[in-house]
Amino acid sequence: MIRTALAMIAFAANSLLCRIALGHTGIDPASFTTIRLAAGALVLGLIVRARRCGPADQAGRTRLDPGRWPSAIALFVYAAAFSLAYTRLTTATGALILFGSVQATMIGHDLLAGERLSLRQSVGVAIALAGLVGLLLPGLSAPPIGSAAAMLVAGVAWGVYSLRGRRGGDPTAVSAGNFLRATPIAVALSFVLHDAFALDLAGVLAATASGALASGLGYAIWYGVLPALGATRAAIVQLSVPILAALGGIVFLGERPTLRLALASTAILGGIALGIRKRA
Repeated sequence: MIRTALAMIAFAANSLLCRIALGHTGIDPASFTTIRLAAGALVLGLIVRARRCGPADQAGRTRLDPGRWPSAIALFVYAAAFSLAYTRLTTATGALILFGSVQATMIGHDLLAGERLSLRQSVGVAIALAGLVGLLLPGLSAPPIGSAAAMLVAGVAWGVYSLRGRRGGDPTAVSAGNFLRATPIAVALSFVLHDAFALDLAGVLAATASGALASGLGYAIWYGVLPALGATRAAIVQLSVPILAALGGIVFLGERPTLRLALASTAILGGIALGIRKRA
């Protein structure tokens, strides 16, 4: 239970740290992405290497994995779009759009693969999509369309990355390889966007914490508890991530929730809960 809670806090902290860095420090989105991926690769690699000294290595579960380029590209697209989106989105809005688009991507993939939803699941998905559309509709309290679109792209990319992760292997080792492959792509992006290059100590520290703790260590903890949770419980417990991110934005950044965000959160999270109850 404690490790599960720590993993959910780490996932929510990614949104909070990114928003702090890109909204309140001098770092640019490309540099934040590069440092985050590099720090994540370093921590995940160290964790995998440390496990090689244990008995699990005899079963072949802790060998270093080179990763996969398609997965690495999906990871890079997620991280880059995530950083770009948080230049203007609030913590809560960004986390909610990300979570909704990830789930929509994975559900859409399974439907295309031939899976059929029950009536309750169909109603849940419809409610969630309606909530997401309602959040993005133009209006005084609507999020900036460009940033919202970037977060939608991030969610789709993370959904693709998660779907590719179903193919087996040690997830921590595979993620270490994917983070390592994604890092030079992020470096290339920084070179392309060199005119916007900007760094400061607070931004670097936030990016490092996002990569090393919220991403690398957080993923390692999550992969460790995932087998014990099972698919359904794992899917349901992740509903807490946007809520934790929203609370973090309120407490640490003084963000004020709007009625639109509250209604959209209820619809999206409630609808997803219905949709995944049996499907997961």
